[in-house]
Amino acid sequence: MEEDAIRKSRLVFISHSSADTWVAKQVAREIAARGATPFLDEAQVDAGADFEEDILNFLERAHELVVLLTPWALDRPYVWAEIGAAWGRRIPIVALLLGLTPTELQTRSGVPVLLKKRDLLLLNEIDVYLGQLAARVRQHQEG
Repeated sequence: MEEDAIRKSRLVFISHSSADTWVAKQVAREIAARGATPFLDEAQVDAGADFEEDILNFLERAHELVVLLTPWALDRPYVWAEIGAAWGRRIPIVALLLGLTPTELQTRSGVPVLLKKRDLLLLNEIDVYLGQLAARVRQHQEG
């Protein structure tokens, strides 16, 4: 996508474990269908590019972060770094749970309060988020 089009779009960073790539691609497709621009590392970072720099550049511009939380994603340092970067920028963080219940995440040791106090959606409830995203995209385009 052209840089100018990206600047005018609502940008959604998708954080996930590499084990969840297929599911993350489906989430990205649904986000794009709502008119937003998703960032998915394997789709947007060119081979040989500075991986960390590309991630940081998009995170600095992102309007929100969607994090796919699975039991294995909780063990990935990049997922936690991306959540921390979004939290530091005070952009919305939307947690989609797969293989975990909200109670399991909230009672798990080591999970920061910043994530535990958010509305946590099961992946099967993604339509709730997508409807809200579509409304934000409309507002973004009007504003």
